[in-house]
Amino acid sequence: MDISETLQTLYTATVEQDDGTYQIPVPDREIATGTLSEGETYRVALISTSTSDTKATDTTEVTQSGDHAGQQHEYDGPPVEEGEQRDVEIENLGDQGDGIAKVEHGYVVIVPETSVGDRVTVEMQQVRENVAFADVVDDTLRGEV
Repeated sequence: MDISETLQTLYTATVEQDDGTYQIPVPDREIATGTLSEGETYRVALISTSTSDTKATDTTEVTQSGDHAGQQHEYDGPPVEEGEQRDVEIENLGDQGDGIAKVEHGYVVIVPETSVGDRVTVEMQQVRENVAFADVVDDTLRGEV
């Protein structure tokens, strides 16, 4: 998957209906961390996820009430660091065929040259606020589930 250097954020949200329109709420942490600014215009790309994927990421999402006032857990930054190695399982494939794994709190790790179901050891090469890019360093677990 080719990810533009201009990617500012990546999070999971549910489309909500409000007075005949549909909205995708932005988590408070995106404004609080300065990733996005209120009143600015952004291009938005939507990637479908299955119900099981959404359940896996619920721990990082804002809990919405009817008036969209949100409450969330305190955000301490990415749960990984550059150079860190992790064992991950590839859950999905991106549009360009790269593997997508999730670690704590639904944080996304993109891993090229992997397939859904692969369990591999990766090393974080680039870490951003909402996504990390990693390379496979050990594939002895590949294909084991």
